Amino acid sequence: MIALASTTAAAASTKLTVKYRVTGSTLLKAPNATASLGPGTLKSTVNLSTGTVTASLTLPPATVSFKELGLIPVSATTEFVQDGATTGKVNLSTGAVTTTSRITLKITSLSIAGLPVPVGNSCESATPAVVTVTSQSGFSIVNGGTLAGTYTIPPFANCGLLITPVLNLTVPGPGNTISLKLGKAQRVG
Repeated sequence: MIALASTTAAAASTKLTVKYRVTGSTLLKAPNATASLGPGTLKSTVNLSTGTVTASLTLPPATVSFKELGLIPVSATTEFVQDGATTGKVNLSTGAVTTTSRITLKITSLSIAGLPVPVGNSCESATPAVVTVTSQSGFSIVNGGTLAGTYTIPPFANCGLLITPVLNLTVPGPGNTISLKLGKAQRVG
């Protein structure tokens, strides 16, 4: 019983949980539009023995505006809904981090030419976007820094008979970029 307690205490001490303040931006390649992200929170647990990372990201809704066909103003507000935990790895020697998240993009409001367009409560990417980011030069798991990557936006579904095809002609596709700036880590618990 004493050996089991010692092993459990040792295993618990090899994990470090911290939270970061997060801001950033994402460039949607197809409509050539940038959305500001945050401020939000990233809560991350690192296994200091193996370097495995699990995390959860919370961001407020983001609004993006662009011109459809270069003429018609479009504005959409999107929620980023995490689908399961973010997972990844930190190199315990260098501090370099790579993580992968699955994010459902949910459109909560849409206006075209200044007129609100109903999208309902289920207008979202048909499957989660897989977003992989890696730490950039100067990143530190203690002091934060920039994580960046690219991702593909999947097609949308459940946005209405007329709006779903219009969104799918405009937004989905590869080559979207994301940059997240993490503030200094704050220990949790």
